[in-house]
Amino acid sequence: MHKLNQNNHDPALLAIQALAWALGDDSRAQRLLSLTGLTPEGLRAGIGEAGLQAAVLGFLESHEPDLLACAIAIDVSPAALVAARRQLDGAELYD
Repeated sequence: MHKLNQNNHDPALLAIQALAWALGDDSRAQRLLSLTGLTPEGLRAGIGEAGLQAAVLGFLESHEPDLLACAIAIDVSPAALVAARRQLDGAELYD
């Protein structure tokens, strides 16, 4: 998998990389679908949407071991994933 440069924290790209990582493990993929209410078809159709991207990152953020493992796998800090979720959610507009 392509690794991101630490200086390039495009939220959409991080979310797509995180999704690819999450889907790489069957039990984690099933948990993602179950907890988010998404379907495989919904993932395919909505991957370009900020809301779905934020949901993927929120899924990881809600389970620290996955957040840390994903951050290591895609070579970014866990904080970068959290910041990306906040950007996709528009949360930084309210800080």
